Amino acid sequence: MSTDQTIGVMLVDDHPVVREGLSSMLQSADGVSVVGQAGSGEEAIAMVARLAPDIVLLDLQMGGMDGVETTGHLLRAAPATKVVIVTTYESDTDILRAVEAGAAGYLLKGSTRDDLVQAVKAAARGETVLTPSLAPKLFRARVVERPVLSDREREVLQLVSLGLTNADIGRRLFISEATVKTHLLRSFKKLSVSDRTAAVITALERGLLS
Repeated sequence: MSTDQTIGVMLVDDHPVVREGLSSMLQSADGVSVVGQAGSGEEAIAMVARLAPDIVLLDLQMGGMDGVETTGHLLRAAPATKVVIVTTYESDTDILRAVEAGAAGYLLKGSTRDDLVQAVKAAARGETVLTPSLAPKLFRARVVERPVLSDREREVLQLVSLGLTNADIGRRLFISEATVKTHLLRSFKKLSVSDRTAAVITALERGLLS
């Protein structure tokens, strides 16, 4: 467990030599301490609540539970812990899946010791960390994954953003209130939200509304 001055890090990788290499790099850094190691996602989940690490450095591709699924379980077991993916994989889809699962960062295993230490300290401060060369890939992945709303769905959400009720929107667009609700429910599903406010905020964040 970390102290007020030291960042506690848990290493999760199914290759012992990788864990030892990361441990060696971090143990020599000021203000960082490796508090535990796990060889699988399942083992990490069993350990995280007891160790309460500030940061988990997590491999993406492991036997059994992969890094994305493990991330979700870790954050539910220890919400204050930050997960940073450290991997050799750099596909657009992998990066987006990890970030959407709640990972605070995504680093390549070829990162230097200084980059690794700085990433750990940045994540501990609540910052998002990403190997610079991966930023364009994350942007492209977000564009590809952006849900497509129909013209009518965008029109309805635009009017919701102006504060109009379903009845108001129906009168404005010359459609029934039930049809307005249908368009909204379809939008909710595409945006993975459950209410009007979240739908508008998410659509604005993703550039789907003007």
